[in-house]
Amino acid sequence: MASKFQSRLVGTIVLVAVGVIILPDLLDGKKLHYKEEFASIPLKPEISAEVDSFEVLEPEEDTSVLPDSPVQATVGDETVATQEDTRDVVDVAVKPVPERNEYADSAWIIQLMALKNADNARALVADLQKRGYQAHVKQESTFTRVIIGPDVSKSKLEKQLVELEKITGSKGQLLKFKPLNP
Repeated sequence: MASKFQSRLVGTIVLVAVGVIILPDLLDGKKLHYKEEFASIPLKPEISAEVDSFEVLEPEEDTSVLPDSPVQATVGDETVATQEDTRDVVDVAVKPVPERNEYADSAWIIQLMALKNADNARALVADLQKRGYQAHVKQESTFTRVIIGPDVSKSKLEKQLVELEKITGSKGQLLKFKPLNP
């Protein structure tokens, strides 16, 4: 059987637990329960049948006095112009400017070779670009040209012409660059 001390200890613990759990609810007074309210978002917005209408007004003329127009003043029964129209007429001569093509002699290209197989030409251009040359492909109707340049230095391209002959075995041709028809 349990001793009196143990029984009193258990009783005290039960009373303290009841006091901690139940007494605050009883002594709180008016208990309010808060409920969160959610507003649902409509799937499709409601369109009102009323459409705002705007009145379109006609433009009005500005009746203020312009700075170039004469201002009139009335002195007694006479109307006197106080400012005269003093605009000067200036003749403007338009001179036609001759169009100059400054690109005609400004750059050079090397036409290295013309190949019937476009894939071979592209592979050669890729190899030359890896070596640091400014190589391009120009597609013609039945063949593909391999072109180096353009460059403004003719002497630089002449040196490259010798190097390219050693690399490809093809003797290229130095030509003037025409930007509108390269």
